[in-house]
This record gives sequence, structure tokens and C-alpha cells, in this order.
Amino acid sequence: MRVLMICPGTRGDVAPMAGLGSRLQKLGYEVSIAANSAYAHLVVRSGCEYRPLPGDLGRIIKRVTPGGAKSSGGMLTTWRELSEYMDQAATGTLAAVEAGADVILANSVAPYAYDVAEAVGIPAVGTHLQPVEPSADYPPVLLGSARNLGRLGNRIIGERVLAGPAPYDAPTARLRHELGLPKLSRQAAERRRAMANSTVLHGISPTVLRRPADWRPGLVMAGYWWPVPEPEWSPSAELADFLSAGPPPVFVGFGSSAALEAGFVLEAIRRAGVRAVLQGAGDLSDDDAIGIGAVPHEWLFPRMAVVAHHAGSGTTAAGLRAGVPTVCVPVYTDQPLWAARVAALGAGPRPVPYKGLTVERLAYAIREAVSTPSYAARARILAARIGNEDGASAVLRTLRNLPTGSQLSAL
Repeated sequence: MRVLMICPGTRGDVAPMAGLGSRLQKLGYEVSIAANSAYAHLVVRSGCEYRPLPGDLGRIIKRVTPGGAKSSGGMLTTWRELSEYMDQAATGTLAAVEAGADVILANSVAPYAYDVAEAVGIPAVGTHLQPVEPSADYPPVLLGSARNLGRLGNRIIGERVLAGPAPYDAPTARLRHELGLPKLSRQAAERRRAMANSTVLHGISPTVLRRPADWRPGLVMAGYWWPVPEPEWSPSAELADFLSAGPPPVFVGFGSSAALEAGFVLEAIRRAGVRAVLQGAGDLSDDDAIGIGAVPHEWLFPRMAVVAHHAGSGTTAAGLRAGVPTVCVPVYTDQPLWAARVAALGAGPRPVPYKGLTVERLAYAIREAVSTPSYAARARILAARIGNEDGASAVLRTLRNLPTGSQLSAL
């Protein structure tokens, strides 16, 4: 079976799918992954075939000042850029499918993958890293806020947000027209799939977010999909020396979400009285801190006293898997949800939203995480539970039971 994964996102979206693809490859599936060229190396390293999606979503995300108030002009510019990017991604998805596929696995921002699948007569399965489906259990992740609206409010507002306009609506409509498909809005297509209880697999640990009781049948909390391990990776001499020169340091990094200001973080860690590893801080070398580039989280995080980050889904998962306390500084979309879950699970202090981040608040949160034994104890318990889960098993069951022939018309 030829499996094609459509991943028009950033590194955090591509890396888990590459890990899942690697697992499927070893079980005899032929896996291709369509992603931006910036992440081609992740795909190739996983042993999967790389297929290009034009554009660079990471550039658009980095251009927006994280956490700050946006002017109407800035919001319109971002919306236009995202719409143009999604239009390119939709065209790239069609090209990727035309190169050969028996089934499509599509993430939450690739609804046009279903339209291409419909046109060529193959099944498409949702593979989401965020719970975008409405539920009374959590606030709508697309609002970028962890503010609980009450069970009824969470559900109603979640449904309205999901049914609202999105940057991929126009590309989806264009693609359906060009493929000769009947006119059908993205919202109507999603309602049709919901009525059919079509499968959407979520690469999320049920230990971290239990499956909501009000989810429809077909929505599966599969468990985390981990990036490809790098057992032969070894640290630089500088990093190894720094780690061995004192007590476990604190990791600080914000992924694709925000630029890291080394001076700001250095002041925070000095006030907190800790050593630190700063990802994205260039060639920083200090008695109390070291700057690093890309380092495998599965190697680095277990060696940390605390991990402080933007609460992206993959980074949060890696921190919990490592069994160390987490300080969350969420920026947007689903990050406030994961930050709230870390605190609710007892694996770290209350989140510090990026918009309200100060040296004092970051230092206080780090100091609290380091000095509170219950956070470390709870993190270890969660790590043991997550370690017993196998997120790939639900994907395998789904692939083995895919509908064929006339059954596809119901999807």
C-alpha cells in the first residue's frame, strides 16, 4: 500500500509524521511525505520518499511578532499570505497524489487533500496533531486561548469557529472546480464526513488529553507519534563539557513560534539561579549558559532539570516523555491548551503567556519548577504512562480496514 502524508506545516507538524512514516515503512508500507522543502531532510532521514509542497509556512509564522497586538493591516497581510500559501499547498497536494498513492493521510490544515482523494477515487484519513474538533471539555484551539468558556460555551463557540472562514477555503473551492467535482464548501464537506463518522486519528496521548465523551464516533485519540530517533547522534564537545560542568541545566527554546532574545533569557536564568541551554541563541557561550542549534529532544530533555518552551504539541510531548517538569510560555493556536494541560496534570507551574512575558515572570516560573519536588514526581509518573502507549497501532488498524470501491462514496 502506498501511503501519502500531506503535511503543509512547520517542523513540529512534519517530524511526528516522518516518525510515523518510518514505522510504517518498516512494516512494509510505501510511504511518501509532502512537505515544504525546509523539512525535506526530516523526510529523507526517516526513509520515506519526499514530495515537495511549495512555499514556506515557517517564514510566515516567524514574520508575525509573537504574542503582540496585531494591527488590522497586519492581520490582513497575514491572512493574504496564508491564503496564498494554502493555494500553493493545494496545487502541490494534487501533484503529490498524481505521483502515486493508494491512501492519503491529511493533517488538520489540508482539507483539500480530501477533495483530491475524491477526484482520484482513493480514501483519505485525517491525522491531526491538534484537537480542532469542538468539545465541551476544552476551549476552541483555533482561538489561541486556554480560557474556559464553560462546557456549553466551549462546544458552541468551537462549532462556530470551525465553521468560520479559513485561509484554505478558496484553494479548496478552486481545486474542486478544476477537478470537475460538484461545488461543495469546505464546511459542508466536513459536515458530510462527520455524518459518515469518517476516521480522524489524533497523534495525542490520552494520558495528556483524554478522549472527550462528546466526540462523535470515528474520532480516535491514538497516542503520540514520535520523531525518528537518532541513536547514533552525539553532542558537540562544547555541549558535553557544559553538561558535565555542573548540575542539570534548564532548557529554554521557542521552536518556530518566536525569536529567542539571548539577553532576556540570560537575565531570567541568573535571577532564577540556574544554568541553561538556550536553543536558537547562536554561538552563545557563558559560564551559566550555552547556545545550541538542533539537538534531538529525546537525547537532551532527560538531561535537563526543567524544560521551558512555547508548548507546541511536539515539544510538550517530548518534555513529558522525558519525565522532567515543564515551564510553558504559549504563543498561539493550540499552545495555550497544552500549557494548561501541563499545569492541570501537575507537571509544571501555571503557564506564562508570551504576551505577558517578563524577565521576572520567567525567572519566577523557572525557580518554582526547579524547587517544587511534586512537579518532578508527577512528570516521572506521566512519562511512565506515555511510554506504555503506542500511537502507531491505531493508524495500522485504520489502514488495514480502509473502505474500498463504492464504500468511498460515503466518505
